[in-house]
Amino acid sequence: MKITAVLYVDQIEPGLPFWVDKLGMTKIVDVPEGDRLGFVILNKGQAELMIQTRESLAKDVPALLDMAKSSPGLFIEVDDFAATLQAVEGLEVLLPVRETFYGMREIVVREPGGNAVCFAAKI
Repeated sequence: MKITAVLYVDQIEPGLPFWVDKLGMTKIVDVPEGDRLGFVILNKGQAELMIQTRESLAKDVPALLDMAKSSPGLFIEVDDFAATLQAVEGLEVLLPVRETFYGMREIVVREPGGNAVCFAAKI
């Protein structure tokens, strides 16, 4: 299992010098949103961090926007998506299963503590 934190921000660019220059992370994915970045993935060794603008999130998964104002989301990569679907049965589904352009099958649910969690497996 792999767990990746997702931070929601108003703008990505002001934070990149901290994550990249000061902490030594590498930007491995960036998704433009107009003339700015809407989403990035950073990593360093086994550590990974996703940062998405609230504007991008509002377009992608509007149901998560209110939660993104107060807490980070979690993106958990799993090996067995079918077993994960069984494990999340009964939880509120915020985003039904979908396949993404970046090669993942995903579902977003509200875990019992009230936080949004995206479970994903490579297709």
